[in-house]
Amino acid sequence: QVQLVESGGGLVQPGGSLRLSCAASGTILRFYAMGWYRHPPGKQRELVATITPTGGSTNYADSVKGRFTISRDNAKNTVYLQMNSLKPEDTAVYYCNGAPVHYSWGQGTQVTVSS
Repeated sequence: QVQLVESGGGLVQPGGSLRLSCAASGTILRFYAMGWYRHPPGKQRELVATITPTGGSTNYADSVKGRFTISRDNAKNTVYLQMNSLKPEDTAVYYCNGAPVHYSWGQGTQVTVSS
């Protein structure tokens, strides 16, 4: 049974940083492109960043470009999202999944940016 477990969220002030982790079990992530998605309150879930299977190429939504960095450690079967210069509009539940989506969604991790 495949399980994606996101962690690392929390409450942070504007301008702060967080590092999210996504640990996978029951699957081998190195075969797949992966992505981080977020679901802001009252809005639809959106794709934030993607990374190729080997980590050689990444892409970002315009809203996070230059502030967020996606990375992966295939040996640990884990994907990361480093988030810097956080803004209130980054507040959302963050999820990882394949890119395109092909796993069941995990529980996500809440990120709240507020003073």
